[in-house]
Amino acid sequence: MIGAGEIAGLIAALAAVAFVFFCAVPLLKLGRVLEEVRLAVRDVGHNTVPILQELKGTVAATNDEIGKLSIVTEDVAKVSSHAAKVTENIASLSSIFRATISGPLIKTAAFTYGVRQTVSGKRPSAAKKKAKK
Repeated sequence: MIGAGEIAGLIAALAAVAFVFFCAVPLLKLGRVLEEVRLAVRDVGHNTVPILQELKGTVAATNDEIGKLSIVTEDVAKVSSHAAKVTENIASLSSIFRATISGPLIKTAAFTYGVRQTVSGKRPSAAKKKAKK
C-alpha cells in the first residue's frame, strides 16, 4: 500500500512540475523577445555605418557652403562701406554744385529768359498772370 508520505511526495512532485511548466511559458516568451531585441540591435548596427558616412559627407558640404557664405558676407560689407563713401561723395558734390554752379546758372537762365521775352515783345497773358498769383 501507498502511505500518506508517498502521496504527499507525489503531490509535491506534481506541484513542482506544474510550477516549472507555468514558469517555462514566460521564460520562452522572454527568450523570443530577447532574440528580437538582438536582431534589432544587429540591424541598427548594420544601418548606422552608412547613415554616419552620409552624415559626414553632408557636414563636409555644409562646412564648404558656410565658408562660401562668409566670403559673400565679407564682400557685402565691403560693398556697403563703398556705397556709404559714394553717398558721402555725392552729397558733397551736390552741395558744391549748388554753391558754385546752380546759383549762377539759375540767375543766367532767368536773365536770358527775360531778355528773350523783351526782345520778342511777348508779354504773358492776363490768364497766366492770374494763375501765377
